[in-house]
Amino acid sequence: MTEAHVGRSGRRLTATVTDLEVARQKGFLIGVVLPGDDREEARRSLDELALLTETAGSDPIDSELVNRDRIDPATYIGSGKAAELAEVTSALDIDVVVFDNPLTPAQQRNLQKIFECDVVDREAVILDIFAANATTRQGVLQVELALYRYNLPRLRGKGRELSQQAGGIGAKRGPGETKLETDRRRIQARITRLTRELEELNQVLETQRKARKRSSVPHVALVGYTNAGKSTLLNRLTDAQVLAQNRLFSTLDSTVRKLHLEGGPQAVISDTVGFVRKLPHHLVEAFRSTLIEVREADLLLHVVDASDVDPEGQIAAVREVLAEIDAHEIPELLVFNKIDIADEVAVRRLRELYPDALFISAQEGDGIAELRTVLADALTQQTTLVHLQIPYDRGDVVASAYRLGEVIAVKHEEEGTLLDVRLPPQSVAAFAEFATS
Repeated sequence: MTEAHVGRSGRRLTATVTDLEVARQKGFLIGVVLPGDDREEARRSLDELALLTETAGSDPIDSELVNRDRIDPATYIGSGKAAELAEVTSALDIDVVVFDNPLTPAQQRNLQKIFECDVVDREAVILDIFAANATTRQGVLQVELALYRYNLPRLRGKGRELSQQAGGIGAKRGPGETKLETDRRRIQARITRLTRELEELNQVLETQRKARKRSSVPHVALVGYTNAGKSTLLNRLTDAQVLAQNRLFSTLDSTVRKLHLEGGPQAVISDTVGFVRKLPHHLVEAFRSTLIEVREADLLLHVVDASDVDPEGQIAAVREVLAEIDAHEIPELLVFNKIDIADEVAVRRLRELYPDALFISAQEGDGIAELRTVLADALTQQTTLVHLQIPYDRGDVVASAYRLGEVIAVKHEEEGTLLDVRLPPQSVAAFAEFATS
């Protein structure tokens, strides 16, 4: 949303909202309600777009919810309505018009002519935020790839940029190619290189994930709406000291930490990108390799902002993405966060609606002890208690039992070492020859 510029290294730089040298843009937001749509849900989505726009570096000045019988293929909202709103945005001196709905490249171009300013959609805003927040190599590559794929069909030449480039030598010079064709070819080549780099990096990360799987350490994944407090909860549970800010998408990259639970097995817990309403499919695809951390978890810790005006909408949006990445059948523990700032009446209502959920304040520490106990019990229930008798000359088996499971009791007898061990189901077969009744 803020003006991008290129540094001396040639890398694209995006001004942040804290950059005092860059004036914040004035934004005007537009949502569309079609027949059968829930108008209240459309209004909440538009309110969320205002937060996204603000995070991206623009000040949302005003908004309009447009009723339409159908989508206009040329301008989405119809040329007459667009012209009417253009008068409003001109009077407000608006710099950018933001649509809550996806625009085709043609619609975007046509609307920019009518509004005589930048016109973008929700996906462009989220991409801008992602570009500012990605820090790891994987995150940066994923965002850059998503940006190129989004911008490629929107690439257009103007004036002399469409003049033909030299296509040959001397008298045999052919028609050549336009500047637009050259740019498209370069972007396609860059997409190919980025895709290859991501595949190579994902192979390394996949090897690391397989190593964790072989160790049979249970994996808990934090999921939830953006700004629900997942990073704050991760810090509270593990002292991870990851970035935790009261803003949308402050965390994009996966963070994995050891989780120590009294009375339960040792585990790892991961935090990754939060979700929002209408999360563009392109972004789900771009971050699919990051979201594998979620799909391969043994337990999902679904964090919900209890202070939000529509926590049920948050839950639905998260579960929609979980279904899209095939993670909807993983056991889920629902955790309502921010009860320290939530309305008491709203919290009582949520307790009635979700009697099995936990209610905590990750910021203040309320309910964390109970959460740890419930987590330990949930992970323990996913293990199998086995009784082993291991000969004294098989110290390697004893070591494996300690590494792969939780040793409950140890007894040394004449025949060997007796162990009571809680093991993940996939590890039980490896100890079958030492099992006793």
